[in-house]
Amino acid sequence: MKILGIETSCDETSAAVVEDGRKILSNIVASQIDLHQKYGGIVPEVASRKHVELILPTIQEALDTAGCKLADIDAIAAINRPGLIGALIVGVAAAKAIAYTLNLPLVAVHHLAGHIYGNFLTEVELEFPFICLIVSGGHSDIVYMTGHGEYRILARTRDDAAGEAFDKCARAMGLGYPGGPIIDKLAQDGNSDAVKFPRAKVGDSLDFSFSGLKTAVIRFVQQNETVPIEDVAASFQQAVVDVLVENTMKAAKMKGVNRVLIAGGVAANRALQRQMKERGELLGIAVSAPPPKLCTDNAAMAAAAAYFNFDEGLKDGLRMDTFASEPLGARE
Repeated sequence: MKILGIETSCDETSAAVVEDGRKILSNIVASQIDLHQKYGGIVPEVASRKHVELILPTIQEALDTAGCKLADIDAIAAINRPGLIGALIVGVAAAKAIAYTLNLPLVAVHHLAGHIYGNFLTEVELEFPFICLIVSGGHSDIVYMTGHGEYRILARTRDDAAGEAFDKCARAMGLGYPGGPIIDKLAQDGNSDAVKFPRAKVGDSLDFSFSGLKTAVIRFVQQNETVPIEDVAASFQQAVVDVLVENTMKAAKMKGVNRVLIAGGVAANRALQRQMKERGELLGIAVSAPPPKLCTDNAAMAAAAAYFNFDEGLKDGLRMDTFASEPLGARE
């Protein structure tokens, strides 16, 4: 079964063709990073207009790369929530037009579910139940999954998401946008023990809070201009990673699972992957994460999620809507 996936939730225009939810035939991503760098972040209206320019050429490139035509596609998948509403509308409108014209099934995919299913594109032997840490610019969630489409939220951020903290702290350090990859690179040459930044704990919960850490980094940079920026980057990154790993492994032990997945843009962070796997080895918990190109926003993850949902009988009609915000599942 070949599914054409479409993703336009933020600033990446992406289309992909995935076969049977596992085999990537194509995964085209048209990035807008250069366009938004001068603003220090995503400008929603600019992103939406760029999606309009890129969506059809990107879909065509995905088909050409996969060596197929629209007549070879069995279903259409589109990320329809959450995200920038104007950006989402572009991708969903394109998906609806193709589905209507060819009378194809249409599957709506939650952006965070897509990130989780990015792991299914590289890990063949994934069995339920498992814990997934989703970390990106807008989300920091711990999800307990017991089956396809079955999500229980064990923790989420109370304020800034991890990726948001990376971007804001990078801006304070004068490093530019996006902050995650820049800080990850600088941290390789820094001392993570140089600055004692705070690790927030939100009561007895597993929830995250990075606003205090962000403020501490900004104030430190303003007051300590002589400290090497590599040390600041490494110390900040370590503070984020420590909390992400600690809370995720607590959730895994609480639920008695032997598998942890990492997903989302921040999942590409080398320190996070390394430390999570090291802790997992100590606890007998296998840790998986997609390669970097499948951590960031892409349409292959949408097509993979759609395949498994479609297989469970879940599909949507042309009346599917877009939503700027919607939780992945119920809070446990």
